[in-house]
Amino acid sequence: MSSTVLKKENNEVTLKIEVPAEKFEEGIQKAYLKNRKRFNIPGFRKGKAPKRIIEARYGKGIFYEDAINFVFPEAYSKAVDEHELEPVDRPEIDIEQIEEGKPVVFTAKVTVKPEVKLGDYTGIEVEKVEYNVTEEDVEKEIERMRERNARLVEVKDRPVKEGDILTIDYEGYVDGEQFEGGTAQNQSLEIGSGRFIPGFEEQLVGKNKDEEVEVNVTFPEEYHAENLAGKDATFKVKIHEIKEKELPELDDEFAKDVSEFDTLDELKSDVKTKLEEQAKNREKAEKENKVLEKVVEGAEIDIPEVMIENQIDNELREFEYRLRFQGLDLEKYLEMTNTKREDLRDQLRPNAEKAVRTELVLEAIAEKEEIKETEEELNKELEKIAKQYNQDAEKFKKNMKADDLEYIKLGIIKRKTVEYLVENAKFVESK
Repeated sequence: MSSTVLKKENNEVTLKIEVPAEKFEEGIQKAYLKNRKRFNIPGFRKGKAPKRIIEARYGKGIFYEDAINFVFPEAYSKAVDEHELEPVDRPEIDIEQIEEGKPVVFTAKVTVKPEVKLGDYTGIEVEKVEYNVTEEDVEKEIERMRERNARLVEVKDRPVKEGDILTIDYEGYVDGEQFEGGTAQNQSLEIGSGRFIPGFEEQLVGKNKDEEVEVNVTFPEEYHAENLAGKDATFKVKIHEIKEKELPELDDEFAKDVSEFDTLDELKSDVKTKLEEQAKNREKAEKENKVLEKVVEGAEIDIPEVMIENQIDNELREFEYRLRFQGLDLEKYLEMTNTKREDLRDQLRPNAEKAVRTELVLEAIAEKEEIKETEEELNKELEKIAKQYNQDAEKFKKNMKADDLEYIKLGIIKRKTVEYLVENAKFVESK
């Protein structure tokens, strides 16, 4: 098998590939063995007719299509390796010559990874990122813990106030007609949560248990249901129950109830340690994002459209996977939000393009700086993943597929490349 590059422009390469006649004949034989049971030839049991008899009856080219499918992948793969190409899409095939006893000649046009012209990526200046944990932060977190451990107490001697949790029935009307989704019974609502239409919760403040209230609101212009967006609505609300949160006392007993610590001081110390760890992780993530953003901005890349479309496909699959955890599928989500699939793809496009651009820049830097994974790093990562799946590390490594292993290696290289960029960046005080 031989190949030559006929054309190379932008991000498309056209290859001319030649498969020897004898190699193609092997493909024809495989195609015959695969398909012979399909043919009923008089004088022969089904599937037993010789190849030459079938060809005489149906024509020499009867097995050509399957034969091409047998020989093409190997020929194409060798050509790609020979010319050191990195395809990002399936090739377009055009057969130029296919005759008995002659080499098969075809062209393959394929989109390849684009060239990345890197800008400066070391010594770049970015604004310093720093998060410090204060005593006030600790107190706020402790207060949130109190809120989470509060008990609800029924209120009978006063009207509704901010922070109360109500049990209500309501019926919604637009232009005097009830609308779909505007009616509920025994609905729980925390006043001040902002869960309902703006203005709804505020009009319940000062009302009493068993009181019937008429609430007048206007749906936001950007409301997800187009038939309600911007419309005036009236809700008839019945308040069945008013409850308020009773916060636990902030003392050593509270610490014992909500944690493994015996004293409030120990709990506060632990909270501070965890907040400092969170702050450190936040600093690290923001540093990486700032550096990456600047490095990617400085690079020049003509990204093939197919790479962006493939990334959108990946993000759509991930989005649909997350929807399933909420008991939805993509079609139901599109129906609920009155969104077309193409609109959703357009919404995902900017992030998809950014992701592809970032990936290409990191690959280019890793190659230029010869950043690679070590055996120790790979083993450590595999052991970590095996532990997550409660599997024996050695057994997990042996059963690892080549593609999965390559994906893990690329992940290590990507992480090391980001670390390299951060280490070589200059963090300056904001002006």
